[in-house]
Amino acid sequence: MLWCSGPGEYHVDLGPEERALLRELPIQLRDAIIANRDDTTLRRLFPPAYANDARADADFRGLVGEELEESKAQALETLAKTADATQLSEDEMDAWLRALNDIRLWLGTLLDVGEDETAEIPDDPPHILYHVLTAIQSLVIDALSGEF
Repeated sequence: MLWCSGPGEYHVDLGPEERALLRELPIQLRDAIIANRDDTTLRRLFPPAYANDARADADFRGLVGEELEESKAQALETLAKTADATQLSEDEMDAWLRALNDIRLWLGTLLDVGEDETAEIPDDPPHILYHVLTAIQSLVIDALSGEF
């Protein structure tokens, strides 16, 4: 569970398995980004700004690409470093939200998870992991919106 414990402060009560995932997955994604920025499994993290104009997209990437990658790397690093924390600041919770979103997009691409919410999703470990991350992300959203 995650909930707001005071103005700009959030309490985190997750099990050891969830915390291990939150330590390990951000590092794996960061390494994947560093190893091959053009990998198709990363396409959802860095969608084209100009899908029909390669030159405009390249210009855009030249202007903001490094900053975008750095922002994602910082969020992933914050998640990994604070995975065992019991209290988080609002900035840390925001980083958790952004990092979880990126991890889910990456994992969803690897697993070929589509946008059809009515589609049957297999009940195997990688897809269960995807659902666990979805549940944690939902808790973060609820905590940031004051639901808990």
